[in-house]
Amino acid sequence: MRLPKLNKKLIILIVIIILAIGGFIISRRPQKLQFESMAVSKQNIIQEVSVTGHIKPVETVDLAFEKNGKVIEANVKIGDKIEKGKILVKLDNTEVLTELRQNQANLESAQAQLNQYQAALDSQKSKLTEMESGTRIEEIQVQEIKVANAKISLANAKNDLIDKLKDAYTKSDDSIKNKIDQMFDKPTSADPQFNFSLNNFSLEINLEQDRISIENMLTDWDDSLGEISASSDFDIYLSQAEKNLDQINSFLEQIANVVNGLTPAMSGLSQTTIDTHKSNTSIARTNMNTAVVNLSAAKEGFEAAQSSLNLAEQELILSKAGTVKEQIDSQKFQVKQAEANVVSQQAKINQAEASVENTRVQMEKLILRSPIAGIVTKQEAKVGEFVTANTVMVGIMSDKNFEIETNIPEADIAKVKIGNLANVTLDAYGSSVVWQAELVKIDPSETMIEGVSTYKTNFQFKNEDERIKPGMTANIDIIAAQHENVITIPQRSITDKDGKKIVKIIDGNGFKEVEVETGMRGSEGEIEILKGLNEGDKIITSIK
Repeated sequence: MRLPKLNKKLIILIVIIILAIGGFIISRRPQKLQFESMAVSKQNIIQEVSVTGHIKPVETVDLAFEKNGKVIEANVKIGDKIEKGKILVKLDNTEVLTELRQNQANLESAQAQLNQYQAALDSQKSKLTEMESGTRIEEIQVQEIKVANAKISLANAKNDLIDKLKDAYTKSDDSIKNKIDQMFDKPTSADPQFNFSLNNFSLEINLEQDRISIENMLTDWDDSLGEISASSDFDIYLSQAEKNLDQINSFLEQIANVVNGLTPAMSGLSQTTIDTHKSNTSIARTNMNTAVVNLSAAKEGFEAAQSSLNLAEQELILSKAGTVKEQIDSQKFQVKQAEANVVSQQAKINQAEASVENTRVQMEKLILRSPIAGIVTKQEAKVGEFVTANTVMVGIMSDKNFEIETNIPEADIAKVKIGNLANVTLDAYGSSVVWQAELVKIDPSETMIEGVSTYKTNFQFKNEDERIKPGMTANIDIIAAQHENVITIPQRSITDKDGKKIVKIIDGNGFKEVEVETGMRGSEGEIEILKGLNEGDKIITSIK
């Protein structure tokens, strides 16, 4: 028999109500919590920053000359191990060496003149003292001895001057006839000719005419010196010698310009012959400079000896005549003049010393020395080659004390500092071989890498190892901080609630929440607890 339609709806409604009431009752029953826990303990916590870098030498240098020049020595090749200070490459220093010798000769001459001025000053001071204290017979005798000695010194100075005049002629004759005449055919004739081609015909004619003039001058000079003696008028001979030396030096300077511009293609000479002409010209000029310096020194010595004799004779006259106030005042003036001469000559010496030092500096610029010990990585110099200034000739890298260069992201840079130690592995040797390194440098400015701010840092290995090579990839674990025997828990155990850090600890069958103060975060997910927990507390690490 079928139920009425109304009764079916009512039955469905009653079933729904019963199910709803049952579900409500079930939902109100207490449910048993499921969670994971752990006991709080003390342990060590380490904060590490891991990055990747590359090995490079601590030092690398590129060396170049400050001047142009021709290479005469190249003492190393790529791969050579060298010590600090080793001479690597040398340029031709002929001209600078000639200048250095000239400056040294000038310095020696100036020093000799200073010694004479100083002796004259001492004599003038001694004379003033004697005049102020009166003249005795013994003092007159001393002055007579001084006059006699001054005459001997003057005679020696005259003989030295005669020798230097004759030596100047000898050097001049040798420079022309034994050095320069190799470039001429029939050099001593009335028609000397260059034995090679010059580009400048007018200059060629002038120099050939100058050779005729010099030949005549040398002949007249030789004849004149045959008559010189101690009683001669030296001013005439000195004037003649200085004029002749100037003429020869001017001629040699033009010859030097000619030979320095010679090439085999232009002149028809071999390079060996050209080099010989250059060497002979340089030697001739050096010899002439020596002659000029020697003659100048002999002249100064002669003049100083003549002055000393005049002074000694005058002092003897004054000693015999006695001293008066005017004579003493005059002697004081002589002392001041002698002092002024010493001061002036000392200034000349200082200038001469500066010239010598400057020339030595210029000579040193023609030498490349290694500023570090290491390995040659580049060598471009070749003997005979002309090099230009500021062109890198030699490259060197240090062969030990390698360092690692890496970039640490902005997020980690605050965790590290100079002096941090790091464990390093190299891809070439695998993770089982570990080296110790120390952080030695952090760049203050950022470096952008793919839009991320990083800071360049450098690590140095604590110990040298031949296995370490430039360019190797290094994996670096920086020990940024380490706390020992402190309370640590997993970072996931901490939740934030109302701005506080909360940890749940087991309390009976349930748990309670405690506020904690945290410290350093470890590299393996743990965190240091400074306050709020005690060793042995059981904390909930997760709840299901």
